[in-house]
Amino acid sequence: MMSKVLLVEDDPVNAMFLQGAIESFPAQVDVADDCASALRMARAKRYDAWMIDSNLPDGSGSQLLRQLREDDLVVHRDCPALAHTADGTPEISARLEADGFAMVVRKPSPVATWHHALAALLGGSTTPAWDDEAALRAMGGRREHVDTMRGLFRAELPAQRDFILGSLERGDVDAARGMLHRLKASCGFVGAIALAQATRALHEHPADHSARSRFSAAVDSALEDGDA
Repeated sequence: MMSKVLLVEDDPVNAMFLQGAIESFPAQVDVADDCASALRMARAKRYDAWMIDSNLPDGSGSQLLRQLREDDLVVHRDCPALAHTADGTPEISARLEADGFAMVVRKPSPVATWHHALAALLGGSTTPAWDDEAALRAMGGRREHVDTMRGLFRAELPAQRDFILGSLERGDVDAARGMLHRLKASCGFVGAIALAQATRALHEHPADHSARSRFSAAVDSALEDGDA
């Protein structure tokens, strides 16, 4: 399934360039030119990434990100967010990251830079969903055992994901970490390499919205590609 990106950019030339860069990633993109329209779009549709200009006609990118995180009507409040800005000074980048952006990209940048940033933001890089060799080693070389264990693993995964994310939403970090610890061990048995990495990252940084989003994406990948 192709990722969906909300691009918030008020300059028409920048918006046209960035829209083309996102579509060639490839990803689907919707464009908003101010905070109000971005908030409406995020309430109406689930996005996999937000790319937000640091300065907008009706507010700052940081103000918009805070609205998106706190608004109960936003479909995916844990969506990973990237800030783009013409002011690439270290101080500005540090402030934007402190305000909750997972990364900051300076404008203008070449298309390859935006593709690299999107890959990192979406957690879809080069890590495969499954490591068959590792799973076979764990199961004594018996492919039928690997297939059986993966079936059980995938059957339990949706409930585990809901428990982990629900616990984090309620602020029960200990419960979430307990389930994440169990999930890490299960990933090792079945060779779920990408999910193991995302699980480890969320265990270490449970308050990180980007880590939560990467974890959700890795779960979706494991459920969609169980026979890889």
